[in-house]
This record gives sequence, structure tokens and C-alpha cells, in this order.
Amino acid sequence: MPALKKTVLTAICATLMSTFVFGPATAFAADKDKSDDKQPRPTLPMSGIGGPQLAKEGTQVNLGPGAPVLPEALTGRSWIVADAESGDVLAAHNAHWRLPPASTLKMLFADTVLPALQPSTTTHKVTDAELADLGDGSSLVGVKEDQTYTVHDLWLGVFLRSGNDAVHVLASMYGGGEAGGEKEAVAKTVTAMQEHADELQALDTHVVTPDGYDAPDQVSSAYDLTLFARSGMQKKDFREYAATATADFPGEEKGNGKRESFEIQNTNRLLTGDVGITPYKGIAGVKNGYTSHAGNTFTGIAERDGRVLLVTVMNPSSDASHAVYKEAASLLDWGFAASGKVTPVGELVPPKSADTGSATDDGTDGGTGTGKGPQAAAGANPQKTVVKAAVRGAAPSGGAGIALALAGGLLVVLAAGVFLVNRRWPLRRPRP
Repeated sequence: MPALKKTVLTAICATLMSTFVFGPATAFAADKDKSDDKQPRPTLPMSGIGGPQLAKEGTQVNLGPGAPVLPEALTGRSWIVADAESGDVLAAHNAHWRLPPASTLKMLFADTVLPALQPSTTTHKVTDAELADLGDGSSLVGVKEDQTYTVHDLWLGVFLRSGNDAVHVLASMYGGGEAGGEKEAVAKTVTAMQEHADELQALDTHVVTPDGYDAPDQVSSAYDLTLFARSGMQKKDFREYAATATADFPGEEKGNGKRESFEIQNTNRLLTGDVGITPYKGIAGVKNGYTSHAGNTFTGIAERDGRVLLVTVMNPSSDASHAVYKEAASLLDWGFAASGKVTPVGELVPPKSADTGSATDDGTDGGTGTGKGPQAAAGANPQKTVVKAAVRGAAPSGGAGIALALAGGLLVVLAAGVFLVNRRWPLRRPRP
């Protein structure tokens, strides 16, 4: 065969081989992209708060030597796993996608309102008007009009049963409902929540209702919900309520003047367990949610070997039972295994008014604040939170046994056996 023909045949064979070898892979990639196009996608551009990589669509992770790969079958539209102490975001998926938050928004409600409604022994007689505007199908703890409850009772209803009835009563109390009307009081609470979200630099969040019930334009993000949890866990009462597995809640007063209580259980299944799911070892809260529009949402915090991680999962598409908890647990497992083996993809920014000074023992501000404002979003976060956890056995009633301690130099041993320490946002050590 002439040399020219051999050369031509060789070239043709090479071309055909490359088509057979590389063609199918390209086709599969195209099919995959076409399949992905059928799934909802975030509206771009997303926020760059916490670092430019968090503004990117899709999964963001920087694996180092020896780092485990991310769990398979993660179906959440948005998720994030972060180190609660340093604020480092270990991995994320559409972290700033603005989505309906459902009852995870109650973390912002509690972080805003809890400090103002003290002491917990304060009593309040519920009115008809305070329960008049609950959304259809709202989750309820069983608050009844013309019955008297302590503030402590109402907060248990918020954290354990995600009771919108308890939220509306507390919102009315916070906003001064008796003086200005219930709707005006709730509106004031919503305004305060939005202002607090802005202070935390949770700029994906738009608050319309105090309880997270579906409303037009009410959105948050996995990143923002994680900020709310991190801020809330700075507060002793927030930590205790979030860690409470079961409690007694007052029932209606009977004709004979007696008033019996009934038991309520926390709806956070990583805390209490359920059919097909066991309590997550080291879990210390924080909040779950569900609406038909938002799907399932969950933010959790857990400790293992002295390290504390935060995780948020929003709206998984999996049909598996308790998918939001299973995906959150798998991300926590991954985060604990990957810590120190990945390069962070971003960070949780501090509040605008974060103070570098020390705090009082009750966790209140000990200084005047030296916040740097929104420019922290550019990626340079000069502060962090040091977080430690004390976990003792299974989750008991009252939260004694699972508590998150925020280290501030002292370890306060409470009578219930819960180790709780408060700390401000101290100076961050520079990364190596």
C-alpha cells in the first residue's frame, strides 16, 4: 500500500477512534446539563457576602490532601456547612439563593425578641385578637385565648412545637399590642426583625411575617439562616430552648379551676429522633421548618471532639423520609471528617457592630462596638466567635444535658448541669 494511502487511513482511523472514545462522554455531559436545566436554578448574580466563591452557582468546595469527598445524593436546593468557631465555610451549594425559609425564620424572631421579653416568669393573658391572623394550616402549640401563660411557656411553644400561635402572642407583647393594636404590634416586630437581619449582614433576607409562614417576597438563604443560628447561640436562653427535647405546656383551665399540662416534644428530629432516624450525636439545636412553598428547611449545630459545626439545608427534592435531616447529618459527618483538610470557600461575617471587647456574664454587650459595616462582605472578616460545646448523654427535657457553650474565659456550671459560657465576637487570629 502506498505510503500516502497509509497516512490517510491512519488519520481517518484516528479521527473515528477519537469520535467513539470522546463522543459518548461529551454526549453524556450534554444530557446531564439538559437534565440539570429542568431543575430550579438560582437567579444570578447572587450575593458575595462572605467571599466571592459563595456568589457562584452550584457546589463550592476546595478539597485538600486526604479530604473526603462530599456525600452523594445531596438534593437540597441550597445548603452550607461551616465551622461555628472560626466562621469558615467548609462547603456550600447555592449558599445565597433567596428561598422561602419556613419556620427556620423563627431563629431570627427569637434572636430579635428574646432579649426584650425577660424575665421568663412574666405572665400574659392571651386575647382573641392576638390569635386572629394565624395562617391556615399553621403549626400550633395550643395557646388559647383568655388563658394566662408565662413568657417561658410561650418560648417553649416557639422552639419545641414551632407554634405560630406562641409567636404571634410574643410579637404582640414585643410590639406593644395593647396600646397600638395587634396588627401594628406584629408589624413593629417584623420591622425589628428586618433591622436585626441587616445588622447581622443577612442581606438575602426579607421579612414579611414573624413566624415564617409563606408570604409574597418573604425569603432568606442558607447563608443567612446560618448567621441567625450563630447569633442566636450567643444567648444563654436561646441555647437552652434550642436544646430542649421535651417539656410540659399548660392546657386550658377547667371549670373546677384546675389546669393540667400536656407534654410537647421538639420537632427537630436530629434532637429527638423519629421512625427511621436516630438523634444525632452531639446535636444542640437549632430549628426546622416546613411549608408547601418552602419545602423542608433545617439549621442545626453539633459538637464533636471539641469542634462545633453549623449546617443549613433548604428544600431537598428527595422523596426519602426525613430527607432534610438525613442530608444535614451527612453534611455534618463530612464536615467533621473534612475539618483541617479543606480550604474554606468563604466565611460567616460578623455583625456590623461586632465588638472586640469582652462581654458581661449574661452575654450582653460589654463595649461600644467597632463594626466595619458591609465592607466586611468583601472577604476580610476581622473577627470570629469561639464556640465550645458540652454534651452529656441523650437529650433530656429542659435542655440540661445538651447545651452549646460560647467561651468567654469562664465556665459557668448551672444547677441543671448545663455548661454555658458567654462570649463576644473576639479578634480573629490571622490564617496561616
